[in-house]
Amino acid sequence: MFKKLKILDEKDKRLRLISKEVKFPLSDEEKNTIKLAMDNLRYSQIDELAKKYNLRAGWGLSAIQIGIQKRWFIIVDEQEDGSFRELFFANPKIISNSAEKIYVEQGEGCLSVNRDVAGIIPRYARVTIEAYDIDGNKFTMRLREDLSICVQHEMDHLQGILFFDRIDPKNPYKDSNKYRAI
Repeated sequence: MFKKLKILDEKDKRLRLISKEVKFPLSDEEKNTIKLAMDNLRYSQIDELAKKYNLRAGWGLSAIQIGIQKRWFIIVDEQEDGSFRELFFANPKIISNSAEKIYVEQGEGCLSVNRDVAGIIPRYARVTIEAYDIDGNKFTMRLREDLSICVQHEMDHLQGILFFDRIDPKNPYKDSNKYRAI
């Protein structure tokens, strides 16, 4: 049975909290919440299910966006064959990054921000992240391009930062010529 998550809106002050370290092992309730969050993201990327459950398309989600002040986020990434890769990151740290920066040409979006926000956010084109999986096993992963941007966006949530905080309000497209658009 599918249950739609209640995602906090940008006006909710909890989104500005700094998330706390995840302690392992996770409880069954925590694991069920993570599975439910992954189902919500997967369904949001399948047109008929997104329409049926009134879901906005999303790729990543941080715990704080559903009111849980823990340092974890998920990414559900549709593959070319139509399957989905589900990624869980707890207590993540970027351990290296590229010198090259990129930005999303049409602008970043967020499930907690129900409006279009003009401007660019320079992000690293490639990052290596160290984190823990759902069972508490440490891993390292190298991410490129859009997945790199998604990870950086979600990690900002863990620090109470919303993407539009990184846009220059006086000049939203400042230095766009210095970075590569994707």
